[in-house]
Amino acid sequence: MDTNSKLSNNTAVILVSHGSTLPYAEEVFVEIKEKFIKKTGLATEIGYMKVSEPTIAGAVEILKDEVDDLDKIIALPVFLAPGIHTNIDIPQLLGLDPLEEDPRCPDGNYPPEHYLSIADDVDFDGEIELLSSIGPRDELLDIIDKRINEALAESKLDDNAKTGILLVTHGSRLNYNKEFATALYDKFEKTCDMPSSFGFMELCGPSIPESINKLVDENGLERLVVVPVFIAPGMHTTHDIPHILGFLDDHEHSHSHSHDHGHDHSHDLTPVEFDGEILYPEPIKADDILIDILVDMANEKL
Repeated sequence: MDTNSKLSNNTAVILVSHGSTLPYAEEVFVEIKEKFIKKTGLATEIGYMKVSEPTIAGAVEILKDEVDDLDKIIALPVFLAPGIHTNIDIPQLLGLDPLEEDPRCPDGNYPPEHYLSIADDVDFDGEIELLSSIGPRDELLDIIDKRINEALAESKLDDNAKTGILLVTHGSRLNYNKEFATALYDKFEKTCDMPSSFGFMELCGPSIPESINKLVDENGLERLVVVPVFIAPGMHTTHDIPHILGFLDDHEHSHSHSHDHGHDHSHDLTPVEFDGEILYPEPIKADDILIDILVDMANEKL
């Protein structure tokens, strides 16, 4: 399909992403977009909240140019869990009302340098429908199982080594991320025959070291598979979590944690103490199962 040609369908899709200073995330989202277009035939563009291009407003302009008589845009946040970004930032970047009050700035008057203050306004007269985040769907378990099997295939230990599984995600001051991780883990635990747990990188507990220590102490593990429940590689999956797992020393880990979220936070990156083998597979990336999830979400609104 020639995605540069004008399309007769008057509906288009924006795949909304956070944006990253590292190139890996953009590469993954380009692949997600290409696979999504191939599956749906819909005019589709990525819209980044910040840092990367095109912005959300820029994505709207691209789609207006691509589609004759465009009158509806489906904004699909490629986020696993709801939170400040999906409920507050993205609606406002689309020119919609936020879904809840912003705890960072309850009066809605953001500082001049805040990314919500400096973002371009969306120029679109048609309908914009914002979908929810992906949530703890059963299909995600298939991706997690795939990553576990990929990791175990690289193990230096034999099949009889006592193995545990840890699912890790970012964490949030709001309860949404913890609710997502808990719901997903509750489903995973029912399907997993190995000792397992979950942990958060920051902002809420249990932390990754706490979960690993408990899992190892209670089960005498020789091998641990730490599955990053993130969509794309970024600073957290390539630096922060590897540092916690002891893969990076302090020099390799050193980088700025200024993410310009409009609030300050620090990472507790205390390394874990585990003498066994730690396997750390890739995040979800542009897995075909993820593409099917996104296609199903869009099709529900077409």
